[in-house]
Amino acid sequence: MLILTKVLLSLPPPGRYNVDMKMKQQLQNDLKQAMLKQDDLRKRTLRMVMASLKLAEVDHKAELDDPAILGLIQKEVKSRQESVDEAKQAGRDDLVERTQAEIEVLQEYLPQALSEDELKDLVQETIDEVGAESPADMGKVMKAIMPRIQGRADGKMVSELVQGILSAS
Repeated sequence: MLILTKVLLSLPPPGRYNVDMKMKQQLQNDLKQAMLKQDDLRKRTLRMVMASLKLAEVDHKAELDDPAILGLIQKEVKSRQESVDEAKQAGRDDLVERTQAEIEVLQEYLPQALSEDELKDLVQETIDEVGAESPADMGKVMKAIMPRIQGRADGKMVSELVQGILSAS
C-alpha cells in the first residue's frame, strides 16, 4: 500500500496541466489562447488568477513554485464556492451560473481530488510514518501530510480526519 501511494503521489496531475511546463507558464499560455479565441470567461478567470499570483509573488518577494500556485488556485476555487453560496441565498442565479463556470475553469488546473477512502488511507499511513499516538501529535501529522495532498483535498477535512483517527486511538 505504501509503494502504491508513493507511486500515485509521484504521478503528474491529470487535466490541462503540462508536466514539462511550469504552472505559471501554463497559465500564461492558456491566457494568451483565451485572448486569441476571444473566450471571455476563460480570459477573465485566468486574468484574476494571474493577478492573485502576481500579488502573492510581490508579498513573498519571490517567484512561487508549482505547489504554491496550486494552493493559490485552490484558494480561488474556495473563494468562488463561498460566492456561489452567497449568491444562492440572495437569489442571484446569474451570479451562480457565472461563478460556477469560473470554478470549472480553475478546476482544470487542479489535480484530481482524492476520494474519501484514499484520503483516509493516506492519513492513516502518515500517522503510522510519524508515529503519532494521541491528539497531541496532530501538528506532526499535519506537517507531514499537507505537502502530499496539496491541491487534492481540503485542509479542514484532512484536519478533521486526523483528529478523529488520533482521538480514537
